[in-house]
Amino acid sequence: MINRLTIGLSLSLSGLYAAMGRQAEAGLRLCIADLNAAGGVVVGGRHHELALECHDDGSDRARCAEIYRSLCFENRADLIFGPYSSRLTRVAAPIAEQAGLLFINHGGAADDLYEHKLRMMVGILSPASEYLKSCARLIGAMKFFRKRVAIVSTRSTFAREVVAGFEAACTDRLARRRGIRIRLKYNGPFDPAAPPHHLMDAIRRNRINVLVSAGSFAHDLAVMRTMAAHAINLPVLACVAAGVSAFGTTLGDQVEGIVGASQWEEDAGIEPDLGPTPTAFGGRMRARSPGAPCDYPAAQAYAAALLAVAALQSAGAIDQIKLRAAFNDLKTRTLFGDFAIDRVTGRQLGHRMLLVQWHGGRKVIIAPEPDLHSDAIEFPSGWRLLMSSFQLLRIRRGRTDEDDES
Repeated sequence: MINRLTIGLSLSLSGLYAAMGRQAEAGLRLCIADLNAAGGVVVGGRHHELALECHDDGSDRARCAEIYRSLCFENRADLIFGPYSSRLTRVAAPIAEQAGLLFINHGGAADDLYEHKLRMMVGILSPASEYLKSCARLIGAMKFFRKRVAIVSTRSTFAREVVAGFEAACTDRLARRRGIRIRLKYNGPFDPAAPPHHLMDAIRRNRINVLVSAGSFAHDLAVMRTMAAHAINLPVLACVAAGVSAFGTTLGDQVEGIVGASQWEEDAGIEPDLGPTPTAFGGRMRARSPGAPCDYPAAQAYAAALLAVAALQSAGAIDQIKLRAAFNDLKTRTLFGDFAIDRVTGRQLGHRMLLVQWHGGRKVIIAPEPDLHSDAIEFPSGWRLLMSSFQLLRIRRGRTDEDDES
């Protein structure tokens, strides 16, 4: 008789989050296939074959809640994984908590998820407040002294937390000593067909040379398209969405030089303790789904399954309390990076965000403070830096030093 161990979850295979949800499902299915091919999972001396019960939540909160009530109560799964997005995770996590089931959060990055005393939740990915902190360090390392920053964001909780982390990094003592000043903040809807002209004027008037966007994929795309359409050639354009492949595919040539935050990259050079290397994983994903993108949602879902199995084997039983305790002591590395959690909140502490920049139609990992004597890319580069440098020179001509201190 085969002992089955079922991972249950919902993912957005349709609707607003479908692109990311499908990647997560592909990553999970690949990991389960790999683990079963290697003999399955041994828990307490018994062999188990892993099975996946994945339902389409359609990116809908009500549907998501319905699925998790079923998975946690009526048709109880052995392991509960979260959906994609913080919005849906807020719905699903309390249901698992009520059922006394461990909730493995691989798809919700919002910091506030860990502020509701959900003792059974474990985070796999870095929280939103960590996304652009390294971008602030990178801006500080740039050669011109005065870095005048504009922040354009939506009103979502996720965007607020990304911005809060970035602002904190921009206003610490070292950042201020390096000349970083936040001059402009815009919070609201952004329509590329009818962009807020007062914002465009304010960017020029305040001589902004760094613009950071935080919001949904569509919002970040709209902001970057608008900057290009209005020929606002700033030395630094950065946004959260630039960390996924679809961003470059959609923007085309306009993506060159844009910086993004990424949870994972295939060429990160990680040597894992568990599972395949990032490069091997990327190759397996492409072989399994030719032409399909392979970004962080797939990698973090694959890593989540590896970590769950490691915790199960450490716990020695399919017992939710023992499993949560095993995660507390789990300090390891997967293709996704380092793993360690806060023992009380379950918040991820070990994983580190990557910073990428688009060059020649592909993402390249860049260091926050590049070594200018090495072969590493000096940020920023490409046509945007050259054009904006000339623009800044034209603006500076005719201005007094006193004006420049404003």
